Amino acid sequence: MLFSRRPEMPRPGEALPGRETPIAAAVAHFVTKRPLKGPYPPGSRGVLFGMGCFWGAERKFWTLPGVWVTAVGYAGGETPNPTYEEVCSGRTGHTEAVLVVHDPAVASFSDLLKIFWENHDPTQGMRQGNDVGTQYRSTIHVDEDLLPQAVASRDAYGAALGDRGYGAITTEIGGPVPFYFAEAYHQQYLAKNPNGYCGLGGTGVACPVGLGAA
Repeated sequence: MLFSRRPEMPRPGEALPGRETPIAAAVAHFVTKRPLKGPYPPGSRGVLFGMGCFWGAERKFWTLPGVWVTAVGYAGGETPNPTYEEVCSGRTGHTEAVLVVHDPAVASFSDLLKIFWENHDPTQGMRQGNDVGTQYRSTIHVDEDLLPQAVASRDAYGAALGDRGYGAITTEIGGPVPFYFAEAYHQQYLAKNPNGYCGLGGTGVACPVGLGAA
């Protein structure tokens, strides 16, 4: 680690080429049995969160009432339909992401943001604890109308973290991006492997309630 190369995003032309055909993924959620790729209920919305290793991150969301389905995959990079090994190489630009499809009337965007901020350290750049790499960076991708709320939540939580001596938040916040479902064995991994690895860890700083516009 001491002499390893610092993770950095691939420069233009450096990303792996990927493939046209999606990689094989599970059809149904291992816990809820609902279809991972839809159809989703009318009125539901999807959010993409990157917060380190997606195994532990996904589990934080599928237990929340109002979340219809969750899935893990890759987002925010250049390589189409990447494999896990390609993402881990640092040459795709993707982060490990969790798709959260929810009913906003039951699980609001604010509810999801509170889970997001409190369950990882968003000040670490391209790492979470001992997990180091471009695939572990903190990200939020959401519909354009929810971007102001996401930014407001970042600013509010950033102030709370600053009061406790943490540095600036490095979370990337942006609009919708392509989401590539991860391999079947990654989906709901910690439900299939209860003693499996989970490197997820928060800062211990509570996220302020009322995270911007309702």
